[in-house]
Amino acid sequence: MLLVAASALTGCVRRTITVTSEPEGALCWLNGREVGRTPVTVDFLYYGVYDVQLTHEGYEPLLTSGNAKAPLWDSIPIDLASELWPAEVHSVIRWHYQMQAREDDRPALIDRASELRERLLSETPPPPGMPSTQPQPSSAPSAPASQPQ
Repeated sequence: MLLVAASALTGCVRRTITVTSEPEGALCWLNGREVGRTPVTVDFLYYGVYDVQLTHEGYEPLLTSGNAKAPLWDSIPIDLASELWPAEVHSVIRWHYQMQAREDDRPALIDRASELRERLLSETPPPPGMPSTQPQPSSAPSAPASQPQ
């Protein structure tokens, strides 16, 4: 009976991740699961690295990661005392991300792509043994195509 009463008096540990972004209202996914629009707070069970994806109209999609590090009081063996403490203990992880505005200037994008292509095509040939990205001229004459009769 005493054990049941003692267990009823123990608290618990609550773990949350809060994701904010600039601009606010970005759609947020954690480890591939949609969790809402920023600012958003979600409960989690395990510390570690999470995949974070943010999307917002007019901004480049952001694919990154966030590291949820355990506080000292939630580390082995101290976490046992945290679980038995007769009050709720709260671990809050906060991540903030700055999103970049999307450049929808199509002519500028084409110019940058052309410049990159020219740089790649003008590079020196690769060292011997490395495959070339340049088309190689054929040294053998090609066989004439047969004509159907």
